[in-house]
Amino acid sequence: MAGHKDEAQDRYRLDKWLWAVRFYKTRRLAQEAIAAGHVDVNGDGVKPSRAIRVGDVVTLRLNQVEWVLHVKALSDQRSAAPIARTLYAEDEAGCQRREARQLLLQAERNSFPHSESRPNRQARGQMKRFKDSL
Repeated sequence: MAGHKDEAQDRYRLDKWLWAVRFYKTRRLAQEAIAAGHVDVNGDGVKPSRAIRVGDVVTLRLNQVEWVLHVKALSDQRSAAPIARTLYAEDEAGCQRREARQLLLQAERNSFPHSESRPNRQARGQMKRFKDSL
């Protein structure tokens, strides 16, 4: 039985690991993202119950940003963010792409004028017409 326990400790479910490293607030959200195809392991589409190992490459698409993570350690316990960051290493090229994408999104958000108050009836109508035209 001891051999079986050691084997189980070097593999964890993907949804639990994503929850433990704090990419998703709940396991349910992690499972839904995996089922929707937003997560790949070693380039393959996976199920939430997929066992991951140290050394696997997890590609995660979250909020229009792609993360490429190398699994450094395994845990199914959720802990503080600084500790959770030690469980993975981010790919350098992926990190640069993600930061460039975040800067682009920030620039887009800053380019839209924001009023000091809530939109009135006329402004809401203009926004609806604009969205419908897309």
